[in-house]
Formats: sequence, C-alpha cells, structure tokens
Amino acid sequence: MNLEELQQIASGVHNENLLFDFEVNVCQGTGCLSQHSDDIKAALEAALAASGKKALIRRTGCMGLCAAGPLVLIEPDAQLLQHVTVKHADAVINSLGATPVAELQCDLRQHFDDQDHVVLENSGRIDPEKIDEYIARDGYQGLVMALTDMRPADVIKQITESGLRGRGGGGYPTGLKWGMVAKAQSETKYVICNGDEGDPGAFMDRSGLESDPQRVIEGMAIAAYAVGASKGYIYVRAEYPLAVSRLTVSLREARRRGLLGNNICGTPFNFDIEIRLGAGAFVCGEETALIASIEGLRGTPRVRPPYPAASGLWGKPTLINNVETFANVPTILRKGGAWFAAIGTAKSKGTKVFALTGKIRNTGLVEVPMGMPLRQIVEGIGGGVPEGRTFKAVQTGGPSGGCIPAELLDIEVSYESLIQAGSMMGSGGMIVMDDTSCMVNVAKFFMEFCMTESCGKCIPCRAGTVQMHTLLTRICDGSGTMDDLDLLVDLCSTVKEASLCGLGQTAPNPVLSTLRYFKQEYMDHIVNKRCTAGVCNINHAAEVIA
Repeated sequence: MNLEELQQIASGVHNENLLFDFEVNVCQGTGCLSQHSDDIKAALEAALAASGKKALIRRTGCMGLCAAGPLVLIEPDAQLLQHVTVKHADAVINSLGATPVAELQCDLRQHFDDQDHVVLENSGRIDPEKIDEYIARDGYQGLVMALTDMRPADVIKQITESGLRGRGGGGYPTGLKWGMVAKAQSETKYVICNGDEGDPGAFMDRSGLESDPQRVIEGMAIAAYAVGASKGYIYVRAEYPLAVSRLTVSLREARRRGLLGNNICGTPFNFDIEIRLGAGAFVCGEETALIASIEGLRGTPRVRPPYPAASGLWGKPTLINNVETFANVPTILRKGGAWFAAIGTAKSKGTKVFALTGKIRNTGLVEVPMGMPLRQIVEGIGGGVPEGRTFKAVQTGGPSGGCIPAELLDIEVSYESLIQAGSMMGSGGMIVMDDTSCMVNVAKFFMEFCMTESCGKCIPCRAGTVQMHTLLTRICDGSGTMDDLDLLVDLCSTVKEASLCGLGQTAPNPVLSTLRYFKQEYMDHIVNKRCTAGVCNINHAAEVIA
C-alpha cells in the first residue's frame, strides 16, 4: 500500500458516490440506536426503493447532537433532520430535491459553528465499518507517509512540535512519552490504547470507537512505528458492545488492506492489534491497573517507578495513550505538528472532545479548541440550562474533577485554568447542574462512586473514601456537625496525599471544590438543618444538634 494506491481507493469511493444524487446519513451511534435508528434506516431504504430516486443511505456513527436524535444528515444540501421516526421515512425521501420536511429541520448554527472538529471530522459522515470510506477522507495517509518518508525520530518530532498532551486526564506531553518508550532498550515493546472510559456521564471514547475506529487503529500503528513496537492492544470495557463489534470488523478490514500485519506498506514494519475486554472496573483506567488486567491479573495499580515506558506489559517497555490521543495522531502527521500547535492556548494545544450532559438543552458530543471560554460551551454550544432554571455549576473531570460555579463561567478551558479553579480536564466529561442540584449531595454521589470503585489495595483510599462518604451522608441527612466538617477536610488531605494511585489521590476533589465555592450549602445542612435545593431528606428531628 502506498499513497498512489490510497488515492485509487479514494477515487473509487468518490466515483461510486457520484452515481447518487443524494447521501442520506443515518446516525447509528449508541444514542440514536437506542431510539431505533436501525429501523429508521430500513424504512428509508424501503421508501427509496419505491420512489425511484437515486440516493445512498448510509449508517454512520454519532453526529454529536444527541439531544435531538435520532438524526439524519442529507448531503449535499447539509440538511440535518432531528427526532426522525419510522413514520417520517416517506416524507424524508420525497423531500430529496424538493421542499424540506419543516417539522424535522434542525438549525442550531451556533452549536455547530463554534466547534472545530479534528477527532470528530469523520463522525456522522462515514460508515464506521467500511475502511474504504475512511481512506476516501484521507485515512491512512499519515501512516503511509510515516513508513515511507519518515524515520521514527521524525514522527516523534512532529508529535512533540504539535504540543499534543494526553487526553485521558493526566495531560502528559505525548511526544515526551513516545520519546521515552522509543529510547527504552528492548526487542519487544507494546502499544496500548486505553478505552476504559468509566467517568459518570462520559462517552467520548465510546463514541470515537463506534464512529471512526480506523482513525484510532491508524494512530496506534503510527505510534508503534515511532517507538519500535510490534504488538498493540485496545483495552475497552465490555459494556461497549457496539464499539467492540465495530472495532473487530475494522481490524479485519485493516488487515485485509495490508495496513496491519507483516511488512506493512512493503516495509519491514510489522504491527498487529488485539482487543482486550475490561470488566468495568473504574480503577483499570489507571495505566498500571490496566496492564495487570491485560496480563490476566487482578486490576490493581502498582507503585511507580518503574513507569510503563520502562517496564510495562509483561515487564516490557509499553506506550499507553487513550482513544482521543491516538485519534489526533493521523491528522497531525498529515497536516504537520505546527498546524496542530496553532490551535488552542500556549500550553494546551489543539482541540478537546467533551461529553456535554446534565441540565442543559443540547446534550451530546462536542469538540472545541482549547482555550474556549466555558460560558461559550455551556450557553452557546450547549444552549444553556432549560428555561425557568438557573445555572449553578458545571462538573468537569469526572470523579477526579471538581465543580465550577457560575462566577467562573468565563474562564478558558485548558489544563492549567481548570486545575487553578479546583477542577481538571479529565477525559472530557462535562456535567451541567442547575439550581435544583444540591452540591453537598453531588459531592456525596461522587464519593460513593469512588468508594465503590476503589480496588482496596491501599488503606487511605479503601478506608478514607468510606469515612468521607459516611460524613457526607450524615451532613445530607441533617445529623452532621461542625466537627464532622472539620474531620471531612482533614480526611480529604490524608486521602489525597497518601493514596497509591490517581483514584484515591483525586477522590477528594469534588468535596474540596464544593466546599470552596458552595460552603454555605454545607452550613445550611449542618447549622440550619435545611437543604436549599430540596434534594436531601433532612431529618428535622436532628435540629437539636448544632
């Protein structure tokens, strides 16, 4: 396979598409499939057969605006249809080349215009199980360029110049990590894609694997060439059956095209990928716990150093990045590190994909340049909170993150600014809360999650999260005291400093951020025995406790 052969495949796809007057793209990501978009596609195909019109009806991955699903995108007219059902099939087909179906029109210009798609550039526009459609949109050009025109060091230089940082939460410079693995002395090295997405409300990685799996495969292959690895693993949780199914098909298609396996692109480079299923343990998102799980051991973290770059899977140098990080790589190789570095802020380069959920109108998947004000994401792209309610906070970074209040809505979204605000980027979950949310109860929810997901290996996390949850429960039910609050703060410090891995080290963040910005709500529960949001079932008999 070379660039000329890729171009021939792309030309074949384009010529085939020219046979059709229209392309009708039907979203079949998990969100729309849950609303029977597969039945909608079948109904559209039946209506098309009866109409005599020339149109290509294509299944695609997520189109992003999940709140308006099921979605259908009609090209070349760029018509996005929302809330489509089986009963609309005839009307949609009859509208091709004629008057659009008014009741289905989705015109949220700001929602789409304010975004900048890099990772999501193909989502909603290609069939995720057809490799040729990916190739037709410049797919695998980056890999072929790397193998035929670049040395491994040149690839790492481009990634370093891009300023790409790990999108899994830590934000570690990707080029630096790749360089460490490349320098490690070993005949055997591994590349692992961390698809163990466990944050409540997060579905960025799942959507990427469902919508554009070849992009992740290509990114892993480029990384393997750069660091000298010949074997890769995609670790994805078993709760993502659609992602696993589409990955399985895509790996088979990549091998068929000679883009995985031996002597890729006629070079000495050999690389193949296997899928490993996780059992849903949140702690396996931590790289050493993930490695243990792949090895068939209990998924618990180990003390570092040594880091996986020196001693990882089966004691060999191992590169681990998450789905979104690998998905950025093909475009960086194609367009150059300087192009990517021109997007974003001085220290946070490129774009970031967020799962925008909670009390907000336009829930779904968005991709924005780093540095965009949080207000523009929440109120512009997200459409703000539902009418009649007031914005209260947005929780970023999952259980490891914190809650950002309304007075900080104008901060830029970057690694540094979110940490300064008491939260973090995390993998990209963004949960919006309005005035019906009790922030003490929110802290309790995330602490319960961390308590349940703790592997129990270290005492500070195993016992500390239980005790913090007990104190938060006491405060929520109205029996908490000021001594309980003081003890809660002390426990936050102990768990944060003494825990073995990131789960315990960041578990106190939701508590600390809510105490920082919403301490009055804690005081209301403790002193006034009152939950202003009306969420907590305060035991009024506890009013004697003060």
